[in-house]
Amino acid sequence: MTDQPLLEPLAEDWERALAVVAHPDDMEYGAASAVARWTDQGKQVAYLLVTRGEAGIASMPPDEVAPIRAEEQRASCAAVGVTELAFLDHRDGLVEASLGLRRDLAEAIRRNRPDVVLSINFRDSWGGPSWNHVDHRNVGVALLDAVRDAGNPWIFDDAGAAWGGVRFVAFLGSPNATHAVDVSGHLDRGVESLRRHALYLANLGDGSTDPDAFLRGAAEAGGRRMGVRYACAFEVLTP
Repeated sequence: MTDQPLLEPLAEDWERALAVVAHPDDMEYGAASAVARWTDQGKQVAYLLVTRGEAGIASMPPDEVAPIRAEEQRASCAAVGVTELAFLDHRDGLVEASLGLRRDLAEAIRRNRPDVVLSINFRDSWGGPSWNHVDHRNVGVALLDAVRDAGNPWIFDDAGAAWGGVRFVAFLGSPNATHAVDVSGHLDRGVESLRRHALYLANLGDGSTDPDAFLRGAAEAGGRRMGVRYACAFEVLTP
């Protein structure tokens, strides 16, 4: 048993979600297993990536990396039943929580009209002494503001009709997790989704990263806090 508090089940009485993250592979570090569960339930999940991850491989120039990582993301989406994928093409590693990003995100929310919005941890840390990537932090802050902006017809009034129907925003991997999703029957598809980022994985450290071991360990930890075998933990915030 864990000495951490148990997590509440994430509400699933919704039909459409928009996942917004900074880079290819961000959703695949855990959240994709939950997405597989939801698409199996018939829910619609669209992905929006703020960058193409072009600065993510030090040994390759960005103009070569960007199209490969975008194509790997399309294959990764297919593994978990996602057919809607779009990119904003902000610069990888230089994303700012700016008015421009807020407008882009508000426009996407208005266009997709999701019931819920998904992302990954935007807190300063992943827990302990770790330091989160600047793009993750800035995307998360801008996203929360954009969800509110999207519902206000007087903000970014040239970016589509207002949509205030987002019930909550769920961030995977937060040290402040509040809810969880049972992914016991869907973890293998989540692992396969991460494996499809082959170029990126091959260039991490010594290339020995094992998607199955990493995701299974994290899902076991989440499961202990939900009372199931495997779970993805989310911090849930409301607009």
